[in-house]
Amino acid sequence: MTEAAPLQEITERELNIRRRLKNDFEHYALKCLRIRNKGGQVRPFVLNDAQRYVHNLLEEQKARTGKVRALILKGRQMGVSTLINGRYFHITTHSRGVQTFILTHSREATENLFKMVKRYYEHCPQLIRPEVDTSNAKELFFGLLDSGYKVGTARNKTVGRSNTIQLLHGSEVAFWENADEHAKGVFQTVPDADGTEIILESTANGVGNFFHQQWQKAEAGQSDYIAIFIPWFWQVEYTKAPEEGFQRTTQEDALAAQYNLTDGQLAWRRLKIDALSSNGADGEKSFRQEYPCCASEAFILTGEDAYIESSIISKARAGKCEKYGPLIIGVDPARFGDDRTSIIRRQGRVAYGLESYTKKDTMEVSGIVAKIIEREQPAKVFVDVGGLGAGVVDRLNELGYRNIISPINAGSSPLDGAKYKNKRAEMWGELKNWLLDEPCQIPNSDSLHADIIGVKYKFDSNSRLQMESKEDMKKRGIRSSDEADALCLTFAVPPSAYEINKSTSSITKQLASNMRSQIAAIKGNYYE
Repeated sequence: MTEAAPLQEITERELNIRRRLKNDFEHYALKCLRIRNKGGQVRPFVLNDAQRYVHNLLEEQKARTGKVRALILKGRQMGVSTLINGRYFHITTHSRGVQTFILTHSREATENLFKMVKRYYEHCPQLIRPEVDTSNAKELFFGLLDSGYKVGTARNKTVGRSNTIQLLHGSEVAFWENADEHAKGVFQTVPDADGTEIILESTANGVGNFFHQQWQKAEAGQSDYIAIFIPWFWQVEYTKAPEEGFQRTTQEDALAAQYNLTDGQLAWRRLKIDALSSNGADGEKSFRQEYPCCASEAFILTGEDAYIESSIISKARAGKCEKYGPLIIGVDPARFGDDRTSIIRRQGRVAYGLESYTKKDTMEVSGIVAKIIEREQPAKVFVDVGGLGAGVVDRLNELGYRNIISPINAGSSPLDGAKYKNKRAEMWGELKNWLLDEPCQIPNSDSLHADIIGVKYKFDSNSRLQMESKEDMKKRGIRSSDEADALCLTFAVPPSAYEINKSTSSITKQLASNMRSQIAAIKGNYYE
């Protein structure tokens, strides 16, 4: 009996060690996983701030839904693949019957990620390292657990279709050649069951591709996936001692104010932009795509086709102004199933209170707007009458808000017909003028930012501004600019046209005449 006691004590200690290693991934990573750092040395895996942020979001989703479905947008060398590989190695080596699949955009990338997995295994302590039955260039299988790894490249359209997968890691998805085929194939091999995970990560590669489309849906809450973004300045090594006499530019001042950047981070940014400017390239544009501050920056559009530049919006996001004047509200009801109903407020130089909803019918949208009117007492609420809008206007008129609600037809004639093709172009023109007349303030929202820079423009044969239609945006794979259009609606009419006790001006008469022929409901109630 006296000899058995030490054995029992060791066994209990071992069980406690195993329990913590199984239940605490960050502790497990530190004690059991080894990574090769940027200097080439093999070191314990200590989670950085970005990795810890991502891991916590994944765990929150798993606790809430039982499974993980995530899209991760990041800059270069942020350690996301290292985290996902470590997370999946932890689950795979602590579970029975788990098949993990890694799918990347190229053979070289596949080999590099699989080397990382094998490094984890080689350095894993004997106490918790499972025995390997199969180990080759495309597979790592743990026989006693009936769990293991397989890998593939996205160039093969049919890769992974014959498997049943519990954990899927898609790497650099924006660069997959056959992404739509994989969505129909290998993605469908992951059951919709508790414990399963699909994590798709990538740097951005323009707009309209599979990853960008999925990101838009996740960001808008229209899919099971959560959208996770990691800005470049979270990396502690992305800093450099500023040179003597360092002074910020106006743009750097705006960036520093918005994202709380240090001079060291701005100095590093300058150095990187200079390196990316070789051979006549636009280094600043390349930096925004490779090292984005926000998601909308990552999805760089085709240069000058965006009517309002991203830098203008960034300044407005960081702006601080006082509200003044009448409260104006813009409402852009959804047109189609995946579109959003967006609502925003504006008082003078401040736009605020952005709300977006999906899959709301006419009565629901009317109810939301009616509550806002009762609670906030706006001077005017401008509603786009395309799609659900006409029904929303009719219902709000029935509820007694006829003097507050003003229907706007984006295709109607503008006040300035010599400058703008239609009312939509005029509202966008007024929005741009407002943004350029600094300072101003808009919601610090990635989705609004993306909506504003997502719209292209051109000039017609009479040199009038014409904005890209929502239908044409969808053909390019860009979501409808609902939040931006709601903001534009707050510029539909000059405030002087609807201030109480103002006499009807020639401007208001012209607008009423233009609208009357297209929306019968306007007659007699367009202005108070």
